[in-house]
Amino acid sequence: MAVDFRFIVIGRGMMGAAAARHLSSMADDIALIGPREPEERKAHHGVFASHYDEARITRTFDGNLAWGTFAARALSRYREIEAKSGISFFSEVGCLFAGPPLKDEQDFLLRALTVSGTLGSDIEIVAPADLGRRFPYLSVGPDFSGYFERRRAGHINPRALVRAQAKLAEQAGVSLIEATATSVRDAGSHVEVTAGDRNYSAERVLVAAGAFSNFHALLPRPVDLRVMARTVVFYEIGEREMTVFGDMPSTIVLGDREEDHIYILPPVHYPDGKTYLKLGGDTEALSFSRLEDAGAWFRSDGSTAERDHLSRIALQLMPELAGCPVTSAPCAANFTPTGYPYVGFTQSPRIAVLTGGNFVAAKSSDELGRLGAVLLKKGQLGDEDFGRELTPVFA
Repeated sequence: MAVDFRFIVIGRGMMGAAAARHLSSMADDIALIGPREPEERKAHHGVFASHYDEARITRTFDGNLAWGTFAARALSRYREIEAKSGISFFSEVGCLFAGPPLKDEQDFLLRALTVSGTLGSDIEIVAPADLGRRFPYLSVGPDFSGYFERRRAGHINPRALVRAQAKLAEQAGVSLIEATATSVRDAGSHVEVTAGDRNYSAERVLVAAGAFSNFHALLPRPVDLRVMARTVVFYEIGEREMTVFGDMPSTIVLGDREEDHIYILPPVHYPDGKTYLKLGGDTEALSFSRLEDAGAWFRSDGSTAERDHLSRIALQLMPELAGCPVTSAPCAANFTPTGYPYVGFTQSPRIAVLTGGNFVAAKSSDELGRLGAVLLKKGQLGDEDFGRELTPVFA
C-alpha cells in the first residue's frame, strides 16, 4: 500500500531532531513527530523532555571510547549546524575535571586520558599546587589535580540545538508534526502511527522518545530502561559573583565513586532575564515506570532533600556563592544496563529505537541522531559505529 512517509521519527528532542536532520540528507518523505515544550510546565499533563533548559556540559574527555567518540564526532559538527541554521548554541569555554589522586588502572581519569590520546583530544593536566591559582572559583582537596580540555569543550544550549536541528530538517523537506505519538504498530507491510487525533503510515519508524519511550504503546516490547529522577540546583548570580564565576569553564568534580561526581555549569542567562550557575549530581534513587508518576515529577520543583544536599556541596566547592538565591528544578535521566545508548531494531524489522542517554548524551546527541538515521536507512550499524555495543536490551 502507499504510505504517508518513507520514514517517521518519533520524538522531537535532542536525538530525534538530530536523526530527522541527518535522515533528510539520505532520503525524502520524512516526518518528525513530537510536541513543543509546554508553556506552563506545572499545568502540563503529558510527555516532557529533559532538554528544556539552557545549558548542558560538552566535552570529549571520557573514560569510555564509544562515548568519547560520539562526543568528538558531534562536536566536530556544532559550528556547521550553527552556521547553516543561524542559531548559536555552543559556548566553547572549556571543561575542567577535578579529581583526587589516581588509584589504579581502572580509575576514570586514567581511562579518560587513554581515550583522549586515542581521539587526539588536547587535555592539560593541572598539578594540585597550581589548581587553585588557575581556577580560583573552585575549592577542592589539596591533593586534587585538574584535567582541562580548553578546545572543543564547554556547554551547549539544548533548547537552541533542538531548534537548529528542527529548522534544518524542515528546510530540507522534513514534515514537522506537532503532536504526541501514542501508538506505533507494525501492520505487516508498513507501520501505523497514531499521533494526536491523526494516523500516519510509514515504511519504517524510529522511536526516539527518551525517558518516555516505554510510557506509551510506541514499542512492540519495552526496552530495559531505568528512568531516574534528578534534581538540579540554580544559584542566581549577581554582578559581584560574576567577577568570580564569569570566566569559569564547565566543571566536573569527582568523588570516591563515579556516581558521586558533581557537575557545574558556568553562569548562563535564562529566559526569565536572570543569570544562573547550575549544578547537579547523580545519586537520587527515585525511579518511574508510569507516565503519571514521571509527569508529576516534571511538574514539581524536584527533591527538597536533594536541593539541600547539593547546596551544601556547592558552598563547600564554591564558597563565594554564599548568600545567592537558590532554586531547584526537576530533570530525568534514563539508564541502560549496558551503559550504552540503544540504537537498534525492535522485534519488528520496521520499528527501531534510539534512547538511553545514561545521563551523558546531550553533548553527543547529534552523533547519536546520525546513527539512528543510518540504522533506519541502511538497516544496521557497523563496527565503526559501535553497532554491537548499541544493541537494545528488552525487558
